[in-house]
Amino acid sequence: MRGRITIAIDGFSSCGKSTLAKALAKKLNYKYIDSGAMYRAVTLYALDKGIIKDHLLNTVLLIAALPDIHIDFHFNTDTLKSETLLNGKNVEDRIRQTEISALVSPVSAVKEVRTMLVELQRSYDEHKGLVMDGRDIGTNVFPNAELKIFMTADPEVRAQRRYDELVAKGYHTTMPDVRQNLAERDRIDSTRADNPLTRAEDAIILDNTDLTEEEQMEFALEKAHGVISQKKTMYL
Repeated sequence: MRGRITIAIDGFSSCGKSTLAKALAKKLNYKYIDSGAMYRAVTLYALDKGIIKDHLLNTVLLIAALPDIHIDFHFNTDTLKSETLLNGKNVEDRIRQTEISALVSPVSAVKEVRTMLVELQRSYDEHKGLVMDGRDIGTNVFPNAELKIFMTADPEVRAQRRYDELVAKGYHTTMPDVRQNLAERDRIDSTRADNPLTRAEDAIILDNTDLTEEEQMEFALEKAHGVISQKKTMYL
């Protein structure tokens, strides 16, 4: 569609990728896809089916189970929020629990899992007008995205944000546990063999250590409007 673009937002855990992506999509009247929710849903399935036991993932069993995993998104008109569906059931709350956060990186490192979900993610981009966040959106899923933003922040600031978020939701945790979880997720995401977390060469860096959500939105919106205006002139 003329003038509409694909926006890829990548970055480390607890940098506010989803918050920014959702708000940006709403502002532009674009579709928003939470790629991280897909990997969390697969992790939840593996946990429920005993494919993960004592924090150990049985990769062979997970790969064999992939044809039985179906993920979709539903927009709740009452809450005005997107909800993740796993085999037809709303699992939005369950996939956000700390147990899933601690297990999702090993699951997302499995090549066959990534292949399946990347194919699903790419299917959403048929008509442009899409904002997607994750860890390899700009480098692997949509390497030709017109706008790529790579988000980062000081590790201690990220840990504090994550801790505050969990406490606000009623989860019991500690700052040391949150720091350890984030550090381990960063390590796995950045060193996995299949499409590791890395900044695309043409991605714009957004370090939001000292930025408010409003300032981040202003930054992203300015970049998006610039690219959209440039694309529109191509059709004049």
